[in-house]
Amino acid sequence: MSLFANSEAENLRRNQPLAARMRPSRLVEFVGQQHILGEGQLLRRMIAARRLGSIIFFGPPGTGKTTLAHLIANETGSSFRQLSAVTSGVKELREVLAWAQDEVASGSGRPLLFIDEIHRFNRSQQDALLPDVESGVVSLIGATTSNPFFSINGALLSRSQLFQLHSLTTDEIVALLHRALTDKSRGLGAIRVEAEDDALQWIAEQVEGDARRALLALEIAVLSSGTSPVKLTVQAAQESMQRKQVGYDATGDDHYDLASALIKSIRGSDTDAAIYWLARMLDGGEDIRFLTRRLVILASEDIGNADPNALPLAISAMQACEFIGMPECQLTLSQTVAYLALAPKSNASTVAISQAKKDVLEKQLIPVPIHLRDSHYKGAAQLGHGVDYEYSHDAPDGVSQQIYFDAIKHLGYQPQYYQPVDRGYEIELAKRIDKLRKRLHP
Repeated sequence: MSLFANSEAENLRRNQPLAARMRPSRLVEFVGQQHILGEGQLLRRMIAARRLGSIIFFGPPGTGKTTLAHLIANETGSSFRQLSAVTSGVKELREVLAWAQDEVASGSGRPLLFIDEIHRFNRSQQDALLPDVESGVVSLIGATTSNPFFSINGALLSRSQLFQLHSLTTDEIVALLHRALTDKSRGLGAIRVEAEDDALQWIAEQVEGDARRALLALEIAVLSSGTSPVKLTVQAAQESMQRKQVGYDATGDDHYDLASALIKSIRGSDTDAAIYWLARMLDGGEDIRFLTRRLVILASEDIGNADPNALPLAISAMQACEFIGMPECQLTLSQTVAYLALAPKSNASTVAISQAKKDVLEKQLIPVPIHLRDSHYKGAAQLGHGVDYEYSHDAPDGVSQQIYFDAIKHLGYQPQYYQPVDRGYEIELAKRIDKLRKRLHP
C-alpha cells in the first residue's frame, strides 16, 4: 500500500507543471517580498513566534501568496486546509470550520485555513468566518489580487494583519529561472540546457514580475526544443511565449490606478508619461467613453481659463471618438492628451466653486436682491421684483455698478472666490477681474 501510494505521489509530482514543482518547501528558499519577510520584519516575527492570528495577502498574480501560506503552515507546524472562494460555498466553509474546532478541542493547536481569492466570497460568506477568527479557533490566511479595502468586509479586515506582496524584480525572476535549470530533482537540471543570459533576461522582463508565467515559458522553451543540448536563445524564448500580457483589469484596481496616473501626469505637464499611461489603458481595453469623460473633466478642473481652448478640444475629442471608434480614435486621444498636458494649468475655477459651496453650506444664505429677481410674470412689479435693475449694456463700458449679492451683510466678508493664476490666458483675466472688483465693490 505504501509502495503504491509513493508511486502515485511521484507520478502526480512528475506531471505537475514546473512552477508547481519548483514551489519552495522552506521559507529560506522563498524569493522576494523582503519588505515583509526580511529579518526583523513583522511577518517574519509573527512566523517565528507562531502568533499568526488572521492575515490577508494581496498583490498581483505570481508573487507567491499561495506558496507563502503553505510555507507558513510548515514553519509553524500548523494543520492546514485550503479552500478556493471560486469553487467553495458556505457548506464547504462550515465543514472546514467544524474541522478546525475539533482540532482545537483535541488539543492539536490552532489550525491554519488558507482561502484563495477570498474577495470572491460574498458578504455572508465572509461574515461566517468572523466568529471563529475572533475566538482564535482558526488562523485565517486570505489571498486576493483585488484591493482588500474594496473587496473585503470591514469587520474581517479590521481583525486581520494586511500584507501587500509586490511583483518580483527582473533579477529575482532570473534567479528563479537559474534555479529551475539547475535543480535535478524538481526542475530541469536533468536536461542539458545551454541558456543565453539574454534569453533568461528577456523572459524575466516580459512576465511583469509573475514567477509562475516565467517558469511556464521556460518549461515550454526547453521541452519543445527537440534538440540536445537544448539551445535556449532569445528567439527560442520569444517563440515559447504568447503576446506580452499588459496586466490590466479594466474593472478592478488597475482601472483606477492607471486612470489616476494618467490624470496626474497630465496635471503635472509630463506629456510622455501621460501618453504612456494612455497606451496602457488602451491596450488593456479601457472604455473609450470613460477616458474621454475624464479628459473633459480635467480640462475644466486642472486647466480652466488658463487655456480656454482646452475644454472645447476635449469635448471635440469625445465626439470624434464616439464617431470613429477604435482603433483610429487612439490618434485623437493621443493628440488631446498631449495638448492638455502641455496646456498652462489652473485650478482657479475648481477652488472657486468649492469655496462658494462651502459658504452656501456653512454660512447664512444670501437672499436674491429685489432688483435681480425675476420680473417676467404678471404681478412681479407689485412685489417690486426687477425694479431699479440697471441693464449693463446701457452702461458706457458695459459694466453696471450695482449690488449683485450682499455678501458683507450676510457672510461678514466680501469673497473673492475666483483667483486667476499667473499662467496662460488667466494672466489677462487677473488684470480684468482686479479692475472689475474695484468698480463693483469700492
